[in-house]
Amino acid sequence: MDGRPGGGWVSRGPAMDGKRYKLLIFDWDGTLSDSAAAIVDTMQVAIRDLGLPPREDQVIRELIGLGMNDVLTRLFPELELNALKALLERYRAQWVNETREAPLFPGALEALQALQGQGYRLAVATGKSRRGLDRSLRHHTELQRLLVGSRTADETASKPDPLMLRELLDVEGLAAGEALMIGDTEYDMAMACAIGMPGAGVLCGVHEAPRLSQSGAAVLLEDVAGLPGWLAAPRSSVRGS
Repeated sequence: MDGRPGGGWVSRGPAMDGKRYKLLIFDWDGTLSDSAAAIVDTMQVAIRDLGLPPREDQVIRELIGLGMNDVLTRLFPELELNALKALLERYRAQWVNETREAPLFPGALEALQALQGQGYRLAVATGKSRRGLDRSLRHHTELQRLLVGSRTADETASKPDPLMLRELLDVEGLAAGEALMIGDTEYDMAMACAIGMPGAGVLCGVHEAPRLSQSGAAVLLEDVAGLPGWLAAPRSSVRGS
């Protein structure tokens, strides 16, 4: 598949029974929150202010979802650690204290409310810092009330290491096959695959369909708003093109 599925979804691999999942784990940036443009803009401000070598917007965008240390190492492999730490602190100071907060994608909150009402437990696994996620959740209080847990890159291992997923599973007392990871990047899909957890890729974020499929996505959705319908659909009938 080269583009977005037309009004539905495309399954990859064996059929998946949506009713077997007890825990749905969501990435934040690019999955629930339409924040990619703001992240790129903020990073570019930090790069300019620190006089670091310029980087294209798309290069930065491709790394959204990783923990900040990994992002900086990949962006500036030629720089020393102290310079990277300086950028990290400049970025965090601006991004976390920025007055604006990125909106949720249309239909995302309503989808999570519906899923919680159907008995699913909901969590977040994100490359954001704890401080950054807590700030976002304070802004989106309706969503915050739906979550049973969350993990961030600075309090556990960064994606694509699956440690944050293991920790969420341990808290809930669940096996990997009883949870579903939903994200917009290959890092989300890779960490799920590493422990045998199914992954659903959403196409509203930063990585395109082929990249998500190649990294192990079992289904591709337009966005999180389509998740309740996919989970409820009979697996013998796969829609999309």
